[in-house]
Amino acid sequence: MRGSSAAGEARNAAQRGGAASVGIEPLTSRGPRRLAKPKPVRVQADKVGRPLRIGHREVDAVRESWLVEDRWWTDEPLRRRYWEVVTGDGRDLVVFRDLEEGRWYAQR
Repeated sequence: MRGSSAAGEARNAAQRGGAASVGIEPLTSRGPRRLAKPKPVRVQADKVGRPLRIGHREVDAVRESWLVEDRWWTDEPLRRRYWEVVTGDGRDLVVFRDLEEGRWYAQR
């Protein structure tokens, strides 16, 4: 095979009617990337639990709400009600209430 560049290999493969393969970078030893840890936040909610105010920001709209229940078979079940909201200053926030602890957290 003439030339050892990736472009040369692709050109040769195309001329033979095949496709070129591209190498994948090796995995690093750092392991998986951690998700952002939720931060405690002060939330004022209505009687059904819908956020009205998050910190000093007023909630203008609720985009969606969803319930996550997991690990119910363990000693540490996970039960959270998530809310994606838009605040008065246009920010898109995701908060959740830990239904086991009764505390609120900001996801982003």
